[in-house]
Amino acid sequence: MNGAARFTERLAEGLAARGHQVHVAAPSPTGRPDRQVVRGVTVHHIRSFRYPLYERFRVGSWWRGAALPLLDELRPDVVHLQAHFTVSRGFAAAATARGIPLVATNHLMIENVFDHLPVPRIARGPVTRLVWRDLGRVFGQASVVTTPTPRAVELLTAATGLQALAVSCGIDATGFRASSRRWEHVRSAPGWEPRVLFVGRLDPEKRVDELLRAFALLPRDLPARLEIVGRGSCSDSLRTMAEELGVGWRVDFRGVVTDAELEEAYGRSDVFCMPGVAELQSIVTLEAMATGRPVVAADAMALPHLVEPGRNGFLFTPGDVRGLAGHLETLLRDPELRRRMGAASEVLVSRHSQQATLERFEDIYDEVAHGRIVRLRRAA
Repeated sequence: MNGAARFTERLAEGLAARGHQVHVAAPSPTGRPDRQVVRGVTVHHIRSFRYPLYERFRVGSWWRGAALPLLDELRPDVVHLQAHFTVSRGFAAAATARGIPLVATNHLMIENVFDHLPVPRIARGPVTRLVWRDLGRVFGQASVVTTPTPRAVELLTAATGLQALAVSCGIDATGFRASSRRWEHVRSAPGWEPRVLFVGRLDPEKRVDELLRAFALLPRDLPARLEIVGRGSCSDSLRTMAEELGVGWRVDFRGVVTDAELEEAYGRSDVFCMPGVAELQSIVTLEAMATGRPVVAADAMALPHLVEPGRNGFLFTPGDVRGLAGHLETLLRDPELRRRMGAASEVLVSRHSQQATLERFEDIYDEVAHGRIVRLRRAA
Protein backbone atom coordinates (compact mmCIF):
# COMPACT_ATOMS: atom_id res chain seq x y z
CA MET A 1 0.00 0.00 0.00
CA ASN A 2 1.95 2.97 -1.30
CA GLY A 3 1.98 5.58 -4.01
CA ALA A 4 3.56 3.29 -6.60
CA ALA A 5 0.86 0.67 -6.06
CA ARG A 6 -1.91 3.26 -6.26
CA PHE A 7 -0.45 4.67 -9.48
CA THR A 8 -0.20 1.19 -11.01
CA GLU A 9 -3.80 0.41 -10.07
CA ARG A 10 -5.17 3.63 -11.55
CA LEU A 11 -3.04 3.39 -14.68
CA ALA A 12 -4.18 -0.19 -15.34
CA GLU A 13 -7.86 0.53 -14.72
CA GLY A 14 -7.71 3.76 -16.73
CA LEU A 15 -6.15 2.02 -19.73
CA ALA A 16 -8.72 -0.80 -19.54
CA ALA A 17 -11.52 1.76 -19.49
CA ARG A 18 -10.08 3.23 -22.70
CA GLY A 19 -10.41 -0.14 -24.46
CA HIS A 20 -6.97 -1.67 -23.99
CA GLN A 21 -6.33 -5.24 -22.83
CA VAL A 22 -4.41 -4.83 -19.58
CA HIS A 23 -2.74 -7.58 -17.54
CA VAL A 24 -0.98 -6.97 -14.24
CA ALA A 25 1.58 -9.38 -12.78
CA ALA A 26 2.12 -8.96 -9.04
CA PRO A 27 3.16 -11.02 -6.01
CA SER A 28 0.35 -13.21 -4.74
CA PRO A 29 -1.09 -11.96 -1.41
CA THR A 30 -1.54 -15.59 -0.32
CA GLY A 31 1.64 -17.03 -1.77
CA ARG A 32 -0.23 -19.23 -4.25
CA PRO A 33 -0.41 -18.29 -7.94
CA ASP A 34 -3.84 -17.50 -9.34
CA ARG A 35 -5.65 -15.31 -11.88
CA GLN A 36 -8.66 -13.02 -11.53
CA VAL A 37 -10.32 -10.09 -13.28
CA VAL A 38 -10.58 -6.93 -11.20
CA ARG A 39 -12.46 -3.94 -12.63
CA GLY A 40 -11.59 -4.83 -16.20
CA VAL A 41 -7.94 -5.74 -15.50
CA THR A 42 -6.68 -9.31 -15.49
CA VAL A 43 -4.45 -9.77 -12.45
CA HIS A 44 -1.89 -12.60 -12.46
CA HIS A 45 -0.74 -13.37 -8.93
CA ILE A 46 2.81 -14.73 -9.06
CA ARG A 47 3.99 -17.24 -6.45
CA SER A 48 5.36 -15.26 -3.50
CA PHE A 49 6.96 -15.56 -0.09
CA ARG A 50 6.40 -13.55 3.07
CA TYR A 51 8.95 -10.85 3.85
CA PRO A 52 9.58 -11.19 7.59
CA LEU A 53 10.52 -7.57 8.33
CA TYR A 54 7.38 -5.80 7.10
CA GLU A 55 3.70 -6.54 7.56
CA ARG A 56 1.72 -7.55 4.45
CA PHE A 57 4.73 -7.34 2.14
CA ARG A 58 5.49 -10.32 -0.08
CA VAL A 59 8.42 -11.13 -2.34
CA GLY A 60 7.48 -12.52 -5.75
CA SER A 61 9.37 -14.96 -7.95
CA TRP A 62 12.10 -13.20 -9.90
CA TRP A 63 13.46 -15.82 -12.31
CA ARG A 64 12.84 -15.45 -16.02
CA GLY A 65 11.28 -18.90 -16.28
CA ALA A 66 8.33 -17.79 -14.17
CA ALA A 67 7.51 -15.00 -16.63
CA LEU A 68 8.13 -16.64 -20.01
CA PRO A 69 5.00 -18.86 -20.09
CA LEU A 70 2.74 -15.90 -19.37
CA LEU A 71 4.38 -13.72 -22.03
CA ASP A 72 4.12 -16.56 -24.55
CA GLU A 73 0.43 -16.92 -23.74
CA LEU A 74 -0.45 -13.21 -23.83
CA ARG A 75 2.00 -11.95 -26.49
CA PRO A 76 1.74 -8.35 -25.22
CA ASP A 77 2.71 -5.34 -27.31
CA VAL A 78 4.53 -3.72 -24.40
CA VAL A 79 5.66 -4.71 -20.89
CA HIS A 80 5.62 -1.83 -18.39
CA LEU A 81 7.77 -2.28 -15.27
CA GLN A 82 6.88 -0.44 -12.06
CA ALA A 83 9.98 -1.50 -10.11
CA HIS A 84 13.26 -3.32 -10.64
CA PHE A 85 12.94 -5.92 -7.88
CA THR A 86 11.68 -9.52 -8.05
CA VAL A 87 8.64 -9.80 -10.36
CA SER A 88 9.69 -6.88 -12.57
CA ARG A 89 13.22 -8.26 -12.84
CA GLY A 90 11.91 -11.58 -14.11
CA PHE A 91 9.59 -9.98 -16.64
CA ALA A 92 12.30 -7.61 -17.87
CA ALA A 93 14.57 -10.55 -18.67
CA ALA A 94 11.73 -12.55 -20.24
CA ALA A 95 10.49 -9.65 -22.38
CA THR A 96 14.03 -8.94 -23.58
CA ALA A 97 14.44 -12.60 -24.49
CA ARG A 98 11.21 -12.52 -26.51
CA GLY A 99 11.93 -9.16 -28.17
CA ILE A 100 8.99 -7.43 -26.48
CA PRO A 101 9.63 -3.71 -25.92
CA LEU A 102 9.91 -2.48 -22.34
CA VAL A 103 8.79 0.71 -20.63
CA ALA A 104 9.88 1.28 -17.03
CA THR A 105 8.71 3.76 -14.38
CA ASN A 106 10.88 4.55 -11.39
CA HIS A 107 9.24 5.06 -7.99
CA LEU A 108 12.34 4.19 -5.94
CA MET A 109 13.62 6.40 -3.16
CA ILE A 110 16.50 4.77 -1.33
CA GLU A 111 15.23 6.09 2.03
CA ASN A 112 12.19 3.85 1.62
CA VAL A 113 14.43 0.82 1.13
CA PHE A 114 16.41 1.45 4.32
CA ASP A 115 13.22 1.60 6.35
CA HIS A 116 12.64 -2.07 5.57
CA LEU A 117 16.17 -3.47 5.32
CA PRO A 118 18.45 -3.97 8.36
CA VAL A 119 21.38 -2.03 6.87
CA PRO A 120 23.84 -0.44 9.36
CA ARG A 121 24.39 3.27 8.77
CA ILE A 122 28.06 2.71 8.00
CA ALA A 123 27.06 0.46 5.07
CA ARG A 124 24.34 2.66 3.61
CA GLY A 125 26.62 4.48 1.17
CA PRO A 126 27.86 1.30 -0.56
CA VAL A 127 24.36 -0.25 -0.47
CA THR A 128 22.87 2.89 -2.03
CA ARG A 129 25.33 2.70 -4.92
CA LEU A 130 24.66 -1.02 -5.31
CA VAL A 131 20.86 -0.57 -5.44
CA TRP A 132 21.04 2.22 -8.00
CA ARG A 133 23.55 0.28 -10.12
CA ASP A 134 21.21 -2.71 -10.03
CA LEU A 135 18.23 -0.55 -11.04
CA GLY A 136 20.28 0.86 -13.90
CA ARG A 137 20.97 -2.64 -15.21
CA VAL A 138 17.31 -3.68 -15.12
CA PHE A 139 15.85 -0.41 -16.41
CA GLY A 140 18.66 -0.12 -18.94
CA GLN A 141 16.83 -2.80 -20.95
CA ALA A 142 13.83 -0.48 -21.41
CA SER A 143 13.17 1.62 -24.49
CA VAL A 144 11.70 4.41 -22.34
CA VAL A 145 12.09 5.16 -18.64
CA THR A 146 9.68 7.53 -16.91
CA THR A 147 9.42 8.96 -13.42
CA PRO A 148 6.78 11.35 -12.02
CA THR A 149 8.55 14.74 -11.81
CA PRO A 150 11.52 16.69 -13.21
CA ARG A 151 13.21 16.43 -9.79
CA ALA A 152 12.81 12.66 -9.92
CA VAL A 153 14.38 12.65 -13.40
CA GLU A 154 17.40 14.52 -12.03
CA LEU A 155 17.77 12.03 -9.19
CA LEU A 156 17.50 9.00 -11.46
CA THR A 157 19.93 10.33 -14.06
CA ALA A 158 22.49 11.33 -11.44
CA ALA A 159 22.30 7.91 -9.79
CA THR A 160 22.17 5.67 -12.88
CA GLY A 161 23.06 7.68 -15.97
CA LEU A 162 19.71 6.75 -17.52
CA GLN A 163 17.69 9.28 -19.46
CA ALA A 164 14.06 9.55 -18.39
CA LEU A 165 10.83 11.37 -19.14
CA ALA A 166 8.81 13.16 -16.45
CA VAL A 167 5.23 11.87 -16.58
CA SER A 168 2.94 12.82 -13.70
CA CYS A 169 1.12 10.04 -11.86
CA GLY A 170 -2.05 11.97 -12.61
CA ILE A 171 -5.31 12.13 -10.69
CA ASP A 172 -9.04 12.01 -11.34
CA ALA A 173 -10.29 14.92 -9.23
CA THR A 174 -14.01 14.17 -9.57
CA GLY A 175 -14.59 12.24 -6.32
CA PHE A 176 -12.42 14.54 -4.23
CA ARG A 177 -14.21 17.69 -5.40
CA ALA A 178 -17.59 16.07 -4.71
CA SER A 179 -16.48 15.20 -1.17
CA SER A 180 -15.38 18.78 -0.60
CA ARG A 181 -18.83 20.06 -1.61
CA ARG A 182 -20.57 17.59 0.72
CA TRP A 183 -18.60 18.87 3.70
CA GLU A 184 -18.63 22.56 2.82
CA HIS A 185 -21.61 23.53 5.01
CA VAL A 186 -20.42 21.44 7.95
CA ARG A 187 -16.95 22.95 7.89
CA SER A 188 -18.33 26.50 7.77
CA ALA A 189 -20.78 25.98 10.65
CA PRO A 190 -20.20 27.72 14.02
CA GLY A 191 -18.17 25.62 16.44
CA TRP A 192 -16.35 23.64 13.76
CA GLU A 193 -12.79 22.74 14.78
CA PRO A 194 -10.47 23.04 11.76
CA ARG A 195 -8.73 19.77 10.88
CA VAL A 196 -5.19 19.11 9.74
CA LEU A 197 -4.91 15.91 7.69
CA PHE A 198 -2.02 13.56 6.94
CA VAL A 199 -2.41 10.54 4.64
CA GLY A 200 0.31 7.96 4.05
CA ARG A 201 2.35 5.10 5.40
CA LEU A 202 3.37 5.62 9.01
CA ASP A 203 7.03 4.89 8.37
CA PRO A 204 10.14 6.89 9.34
CA GLU A 205 10.67 8.73 6.05
CA LYS A 206 7.19 10.29 6.31
CA ARG A 207 8.33 12.30 9.40
CA VAL A 208 4.87 12.18 11.03
CA ASP A 209 6.62 12.62 14.38
CA GLU A 210 7.53 16.17 13.28
CA LEU A 211 3.88 16.86 12.47
CA LEU A 212 2.83 15.62 15.92
CA ARG A 213 5.41 17.79 17.66
CA ALA A 214 4.38 20.81 15.61
CA PHE A 215 0.71 20.20 16.38
CA ALA A 216 1.54 20.06 20.09
CA LEU A 217 3.15 23.53 19.80
CA LEU A 218 -0.06 25.19 18.61
CA PRO A 219 -1.53 27.67 21.11
CA ARG A 220 -4.09 26.17 23.49
CA ASP A 221 -6.64 28.82 22.50
CA LEU A 222 -6.59 27.56 18.90
CA PRO A 223 -9.23 24.83 18.42
CA ALA A 224 -7.97 22.22 15.97
CA ARG A 225 -7.82 18.50 15.37
CA LEU A 226 -5.25 16.34 13.61
CA GLU A 227 -6.39 13.35 11.55
CA ILE A 228 -3.87 10.68 10.51
CA VAL A 229 -4.86 8.14 7.87
CA GLY A 230 -2.63 5.13 7.24
CA ARG A 231 -0.54 2.62 9.11
CA GLY A 232 3.02 1.35 9.12
CA SER A 233 5.99 0.44 11.25
CA CYS A 234 5.63 3.60 13.40
CA SER A 235 1.89 3.31 14.13
CA ASP A 236 2.24 2.33 17.79
CA SER A 237 5.08 4.72 18.59
CA LEU A 238 3.19 7.65 17.06
CA ARG A 239 0.11 6.92 19.17
CA THR A 240 2.34 6.84 22.25
CA MET A 241 4.01 10.09 21.23
CA ALA A 242 0.65 11.84 20.83
CA GLU A 243 -0.30 10.88 24.39
CA GLU A 244 3.08 11.92 25.79
CA LEU A 245 2.81 15.31 24.05
CA GLY A 246 -0.60 15.84 25.66
CA VAL A 247 -2.50 16.00 22.36
CA GLY A 248 -3.78 12.44 22.14
CA TRP A 249 -7.36 13.59 22.70
CA ARG A 250 -7.09 15.89 19.66
CA VAL A 251 -5.49 13.36 17.29
CA ASP A 252 -7.56 10.80 15.39
CA PHE A 253 -5.66 7.76 14.07
CA ARG A 254 -7.87 6.27 11.34
CA GLY A 255 -5.64 3.43 10.18
CA VAL A 256 -6.30 1.99 6.71
CA VAL A 257 -9.52 3.23 5.10
CA THR A 258 -11.53 2.49 1.97
CA ASP A 259 -11.38 4.77 -1.07
CA ALA A 260 -14.77 6.26 -0.15
CA GLU A 261 -13.64 6.87 3.44
CA LEU A 262 -10.44 8.48 2.15
CA GLU A 263 -12.41 10.93 0.02
CA GLU A 264 -14.49 11.83 3.08
CA ALA A 265 -11.31 12.40 5.13
CA TYR A 266 -10.10 14.89 2.53
CA GLY A 267 -13.55 16.48 2.43
CA ARG A 268 -13.71 17.20 6.17
CA SER A 269 -10.11 18.45 6.32
CA ASP A 270 -9.13 22.12 6.27
CA VAL A 271 -5.35 21.87 5.83
CA PHE A 272 -3.23 19.06 4.41
CA CYS A 273 0.29 18.40 5.69
CA MET A 274 2.98 16.29 4.05
CA PRO A 275 6.17 16.30 6.16
CA GLY A 276 7.80 13.41 4.24
CA VAL A 277 11.24 13.86 2.73
CA ALA A 278 11.23 11.03 0.18
CA GLU A 279 8.41 11.96 -2.21
CA LEU A 280 9.03 11.53 -5.94
CA GLN A 281 5.64 13.20 -6.43
CA SER A 282 3.15 12.46 -3.60
CA ILE A 283 -0.19 11.22 -4.89
CA VAL A 284 -1.87 12.04 -1.57
CA THR A 285 -0.81 15.66 -1.91
CA LEU A 286 -2.36 15.72 -5.39
CA GLU A 287 -5.54 14.29 -3.88
CA ALA A 288 -5.63 16.98 -1.20
CA MET A 289 -5.12 19.67 -3.82
CA ALA A 290 -7.92 18.19 -5.93
CA THR A 291 -10.16 18.51 -2.86
CA GLY A 292 -9.28 22.20 -2.73
CA ARG A 293 -7.05 22.22 0.34
CA PRO A 294 -4.02 24.34 1.15
CA VAL A 295 -0.87 22.29 1.69
CA VAL A 296 1.97 22.60 4.18
CA ALA A 297 4.83 20.39 2.99
CA ALA A 298 8.50 19.72 3.55
CA ASP A 299 10.85 21.58 1.25
CA ALA A 300 12.29 18.31 0.01
CA MET A 301 12.50 16.22 -3.14
CA ALA A 302 9.55 16.79 -5.50
CA LEU A 303 7.12 18.50 -3.11
CA PRO A 304 8.18 22.00 -4.26
CA HIS A 305 6.75 21.01 -7.68
CA LEU A 306 3.30 20.94 -6.05
CA VAL A 307 3.43 23.66 -3.41
CA GLU A 308 3.99 27.28 -4.41
CA PRO A 309 4.66 29.14 -1.14
CA GLY A 310 2.15 31.92 -0.56
CA ARG A 311 -0.09 30.71 -3.39
CA ASN A 312 -1.48 27.29 -2.43
CA GLY A 313 0.37 26.68 0.84
CA PHE A 314 3.74 26.80 2.53
CA LEU A 315 7.02 24.87 2.53
CA PHE A 316 9.07 24.28 5.67
CA THR A 317 12.62 23.08 6.18
CA PRO A 318 12.62 19.40 7.25
CA GLY A 319 13.28 19.24 10.98
CA ASP A 320 12.06 22.80 11.61
CA VAL A 321 9.15 21.84 13.86
CA ARG A 322 8.52 25.42 14.99
CA GLY A 323 8.41 26.61 11.40
CA LEU A 324 5.89 23.88 10.58
CA ALA A 325 3.79 24.85 13.60
CA GLY A 326 3.85 28.49 12.52
CA HIS A 327 2.52 27.66 9.04
CA LEU A 328 -0.21 25.47 10.49
CA GLU A 329 -1.27 28.22 12.91
CA THR A 330 -1.38 30.81 10.14
CA LEU A 331 -3.79 28.68 8.12
CA LEU A 332 -5.88 27.44 11.03
CA ARG A 333 -6.55 31.01 12.21
CA ASP A 334 -7.54 32.37 8.79
CA PRO A 335 -10.52 30.75 6.98
CA GLU A 336 -10.29 33.20 4.08
CA LEU A 337 -6.61 32.36 3.51
CA ARG A 338 -7.50 28.66 3.52
CA ARG A 339 -10.24 29.29 0.96
CA ARG A 340 -7.95 31.31 -1.32
CA MET A 341 -5.05 28.86 -1.14
CA GLY A 342 -7.39 25.90 -1.57
CA ALA A 343 -8.77 27.42 -4.75
CA ALA A 344 -5.20 27.84 -6.01
CA SER A 345 -4.53 24.16 -5.27
CA GLU A 346 -7.42 23.19 -7.53
CA VAL A 347 -5.97 25.29 -10.34
CA LEU A 348 -2.46 23.89 -9.92
CA VAL A 349 -3.59 20.25 -9.74
CA SER A 350 -5.34 20.59 -13.10
CA ARG A 351 -1.88 20.15 -14.66
CA HIS A 352 -1.93 16.58 -13.38
CA SER A 353 -5.14 15.14 -14.85
CA GLN A 354 -5.38 11.39 -15.08
CA GLN A 355 -6.59 11.59 -18.68
CA ALA A 356 -3.44 13.47 -19.69
CA THR A 357 -1.31 10.80 -17.98
CA LEU A 358 -3.17 7.98 -19.75
CA GLU A 359 -2.79 9.69 -23.11
CA ARG A 360 0.93 10.23 -22.51
CA PHE A 361 1.50 6.56 -21.76
CA GLU A 362 -0.59 5.52 -24.76
CA ASP A 363 1.71 7.63 -26.93
CA ILE A 364 4.80 6.07 -25.33
CA TYR A 365 3.47 2.52 -25.78
CA ASP A 366 2.63 3.27 -29.41
CA GLU A 367 6.09 4.65 -30.07
CA VAL A 368 7.97 1.67 -28.62
CA ALA A 369 5.55 -0.97 -29.98
CA HIS A 370 6.08 0.32 -33.51
CA GLY A 371 9.83 0.68 -33.15
CA ARG A 372 9.89 4.47 -33.36
CA ILE A 373 11.76 4.50 -30.03
CA VAL A 374 14.17 1.61 -29.70
CA ARG A 375 16.21 2.72 -26.71
CA LEU A 376 16.83 6.08 -25.09
CA ARG A 377 20.56 6.62 -24.80
CA ARG A 378 22.23 6.99 -21.46
CA ALA A 379 23.01 10.50 -20.37
CA ALA A 380 26.56 11.65 -20.89
